[in-house]
Amino acid sequence: MDYVNTLGYSLYFIIFLMGLSLGSFLNSWIWRHWENIRIVSGRSICIHCRRQLSWYENIPVISYIFLGGKCRTCGKKIPWFYTALEIFMACAFVFIAWYRLNFGHFTPLLFSRDIFFITILTVIFVFDALHKVILPYIVWPGAVVGFLFNFFIFHFSLTSMLLGALAAGGFFLAQYLISKGRWIGGGDVRLGVMMGVWVGWPAVLVALFIAYVFGGSVAAVLLIAGRKKFNSQVPFGTFLAFGTVIAIYFGDEIVQWYLSLI
Repeated sequence: MDYVNTLGYSLYFIIFLMGLSLGSFLNSWIWRHWENIRIVSGRSICIHCRRQLSWYENIPVISYIFLGGKCRTCGKKIPWFYTALEIFMACAFVFIAWYRLNFGHFTPLLFSRDIFFITILTVIFVFDALHKVILPYIVWPGAVVGFLFNFFIFHFSLTSMLLGALAAGGFFLAQYLISKGRWIGGGDVRLGVMMGVWVGWPAVLVALFIAYVFGGSVAAVLLIAGRKKFNSQVPFGTFLAFGTVIAIYFGDEIVQWYLSLI
């Protein structure tokens, strides 16, 4: 193993730890926000008995394994998705670094933009999955910051971003107005605008297509398994977040592949 490889592995390991730390913070923020507890109001606490955790109970992933997935005091189970989110963020950080280093002309600003994007989408995914809410004060700042990154730093086409926002936002707005809010909520409309600004036209179509295919497939499986009914509410923001991730990294390639078939 040469020096370059050693340095590369060390860099990925540091990035992995950064992702774990951010995932742990997001867990705390999402739970505290829903419980209306200030994020700065002391150290982490058990979500069941509200006991303040010791430092060794608050180490991402390791503490979950060490404690056997249970609170040391009340013995109630720690939700598995907390650890899953930490691992996901760590893997997402490593993927972004690997992808940009190998295919995306890595720069600190581009890496920072992608980290910002994946963080916003993760919050949307988890919050919508748990509580069926897409927070407007997450989406609108995400759209604005994404626009500033794309337009002023990476020189995205203004026309492409506007068309993307109009296409996705308008598509959901039409459904919202026609159904009077029964099919989708206002959060989906706002999220559509953010998606369009982030990935532009026509890549936003890829995000929408993947979201509907993936969402429809999951809904069909849940219906067959008896976990959902036809009139059950589905957190569609989770699928839109997933589709946006795919479009960010592979949207242009998918569009070009599709056009080559025509």
